[in-house]
Amino acid sequence: MRERSLLFILFVLVSSMMRGQLSDLAKIDYTRLPKGNSDVGYDRLRGLINYPIKVKEGAYFIVGLDYSKIDLSFGQNVTDFDKDAIDDFQLLDINIGYTYKMNANWRFGARFSTGYSSNLVRKLSLEDATFSGDLVFINDKRNDTSIAKPYQLIVGLSYSQNRGFNFPLPFIIYYRKFHPKWSYKLGVPKSNLQYHLSEKSRFKIIAELDGFTANIQNGIVLANNEVAHTANMSLIIAGFRYEYKFSKYLEVYANAANILSNSAKLKTNSNKTVSSVERNNHYYFRTGIRFKL
Repeated sequence: MRERSLLFILFVLVSSMMRGQLSDLAKIDYTRLPKGNSDVGYDRLRGLINYPIKVKEGAYFIVGLDYSKIDLSFGQNVTDFDKDAIDDFQLLDINIGYTYKMNANWRFGARFSTGYSSNLVRKLSLEDATFSGDLVFINDKRNDTSIAKPYQLIVGLSYSQNRGFNFPLPFIIYYRKFHPKWSYKLGVPKSNLQYHLSEKSRFKIIAELDGFTANIQNGIVLANNEVAHTANMSLIIAGFRYEYKFSKYLEVYANAANILSNSAKLKTNSNKTVSSVERNNHYYFRTGIRFKL
């Protein structure tokens, strides 16, 4: 049981890095977690933009912004803290990245991000600040016509204060197209099985992670007199996804999934859990449009 818990923590910690891969130049999406019979649900609106600046052939600096607004909704059974103080969170990352072609097979990418994650009931402070850094190596053979089964391999390290652990974490993603109509992706933080309906549309069976961590300015006093300074929600979902490409770079997508695991907690500055609400959510919906390489 302990090994399963450690594996889940590892998945959750690296998920936020991989959701904003260097291939996404612009994205707007909306996520809804209906409250249902649970005591908590949320709506998330996210916008991302990355602007590449060509340095030389195959090498680019990338600057960008990643902004999210999260609205929480609580059930009537939640009475041990002021719900209005934490019903709205905002997250912003300012990204600076660099990528270049190392050789015929491998590309290197690095990114540093700084920003804030907070309920913003007063002016920003260092307690709201977040920092992260990522290093990736990409071997992309998805469009190589000289091989029978195209693939992509991504390996690297990710570090972020926003995830609560001050050490780098490894990750690996492997993609292979094993049939003209079928492909799969295995790794952390997402895996899927894809059926390519046509050159423009794909249908996927997915397993992914979602969630957020944010600072609570001024803290929030609970009924047991403990003071919480951090809000955290993490999800493991499984379901279906449909993608349609309007062009080579522009696509829309929609997810409909079931929640396998859901954690919603308030924590102290020392990472001690002081409150956990009832979470019987069953459904997860997400839709958006993105412009990607």
